[in-house]
Formats: sequence, structure tokens, C-alpha cells
Amino acid sequence: MWSACVALLPFAVWAAPKPKAPAARELWEMSLDGGRSLTWERSFESESEVKPNRGFWNKLVDVVAGSPDYRFLVRPYSITSDSHGRIIVTDPGASGVHIFDFAQRKYKFIERREKSKDAMKTPQCVAVDSQDNIYVTDSDAGKIFVFEPSGKYVRAIGSLKGGEGYFKRPTGIAVDSTEQRIYVTDTLRDQVFVLDMQGNILQTIGKTGDGDGEFNLPTELRLSGPNLLVVDAMNFRVQAFDRTGKFLYSIGKIGDTTGAMFRPKAVSVDSEGDLYIVDALWGVVQVFNRQGQLLYYFGGKGTHAGEFQLPSGLFINHDDKVYVVDSFNRRIQVFQYVGVKSSAAGAAK
Repeated sequence: MWSACVALLPFAVWAAPKPKAPAARELWEMSLDGGRSLTWERSFESESEVKPNRGFWNKLVDVVAGSPDYRFLVRPYSITSDSHGRIIVTDPGASGVHIFDFAQRKYKFIERREKSKDAMKTPQCVAVDSQDNIYVTDSDAGKIFVFEPSGKYVRAIGSLKGGEGYFKRPTGIAVDSTEQRIYVTDTLRDQVFVLDMQGNILQTIGKTGDGDGEFNLPTELRLSGPNLLVVDAMNFRVQAFDRTGKFLYSIGKIGDTTGAMFRPKAVSVDSEGDLYIVDALWGVVQVFNRQGQLLYYFGGKGTHAGEFQLPSGLFINHDDKVYVVDSFNRRIQVFQYVGVKSSAAGAAK
């Protein structure tokens, strides 16, 4: 093969197109009150971006054998990060989960499509525990799939005899490793289930309705400090509870006025304790304080930096890096928030 490569080298050099001038880097930044700022850093959409600079010999082999087949985001939905900074993205369109490890320049794709028992069909939302085990809800299978950090399958929570899943439509998920609890929303039951780490049901939170502590198609959820935040999608709000399920407050309302929501999808919290809420229909992320006051919003429909089309997932790490799943644009957009740190604020994790 190497002889063939050497023989083809002059032709490959001769036939290669002239290098294109690098595209102008898009710039996007918001200056906020008190010296705070939000800056767009980058977006990514495929396995190839984990290893952007392939060596000369790899490129030479590509001439003979063809370029490698890289995986792309198809219909990404939910996102989180583990203790090593790996970015984990569910992709219902690809029936699997992408793991992007930019620090180690590695990529992995998790799937269970051809399994006769406990096949993963439509991975929806994702969370990790303190050991970086990965928990994925499957809205069609009605189960929660658990994988080791390496991606090795461990078990399915909610798997019944005959292959059916216990949950009607599990979506949002969060893991409290300290208290050994798993929180999962069952959208069609209008409830949040509290499980132990073996999957036994300890408690349910909520019921159908539009009052405090009631839900209408809840979806994503997030643990933030002592609070549990639940996206109450068709009540057009986010509700906050303590860990025992006691209602604390809600943010949002239906409408087209400032601070209203129409299609809330995900929620996360920055180091100052402010809530970021994705609205898929408007293509924006709205930022509220815990009193429900809208501080600012960013985004808008489009394909450029800082613009979204049907955004779905959101995650903010301990360094205030904001990851937004720009679903219809098939990419993840990354922003950096710089604020005034406060030890009293709940960290988003």
C-alpha cells in the first residue's frame, strides 16, 4: 500500500485543488450590566472536529483509500458534560449518543439498535453521576439506559417482562449521587419520578393540572444546589421544587410579551444562580433571576453564530461555558459567560 501511496504522491500533489482562503471567523458578543458579558466561542457538529488536524500520512492514505466516514449530528436533543469535560449529546435522529472528548481528541458513539432485548430506540435526555456513568432516557422504549464512562452498556431501568418499558414517555433526567437518587420526568403521566440507584420508585412529584406543583407535559429537568427545576412545557413555565418535592416558585407564562414563553425546552443555571431557559419556537435563550425577572435574552432564528433553529438542549458547566443544542441546524453552539462570581449561587451541574 505504501508503494502505491508513493507512486500516487506526484499525481496527488498535482491534482490537489488550491487551498481555499480560511473563512472569516464569525464574531458575536453581548455586553451586559455590571461588566458581565456573553461571548460566542464556536460551534461543532461532527466527529471530524475532535481531530481537526490530521497528519500528512493520514491525508495521503485518504487519497488511496478514501476519506474516513465521520459521524455527524443528525437531530441532537439533550446535552451534558462529565467530570473530564467530555461533551455528551443525545441524538434521536441517529438513535444513539455522541461523546466528544476535545481534550483527548477522542470520539465515541453509543448505540443499541440491533439488540433483541432492551434496544435503545429514541434517546432523549442525558445525565451523569459522580462516577461519570451515563444515564439516557428513551422516550419510545420507556426505559432509562445506563452506560459506563467508556460507553459499555450496564443495564436498563424500567425494563419489564416482555421487553416493554415501565415509563410512558421518559424525558428529563438528573442524578443526585450524594443522596443516591435519580429524578426522571414522565411526560405523558405529568409526573416526576424519584428513584433509588437500583431503579425502585421512592416517590412521585406532581399531577396533571396548571396549579403550583402540577404539570402539563413536563420535559427536561435540572438539579441546581438544593433545588429541582422542571420544564413544565405546556404550562409554559419552569417550576422549582426542593429535593423532597415541595413547590418553591415558578418562572414564565404564555404569551408574546417580555418574559413569556411559548415552547420551553430546557433549563440550566449559571454560577450566579440565574436561570437560562431555551424557547424552541422563538429560537432564543431567556435568562431570568430567581425572582422571575427577565435579565436578558440572546439568539433569534437563523444559521449564523448566536442564532438558532429549534434549539432543544442546554447545559452550563462550572466554568460558565454555555452549551446550546441548535437542533435543526444540527450543531452545538458554545458561549462563554463572564459574570461576578458568588459563593452563594448554585452551580449548574
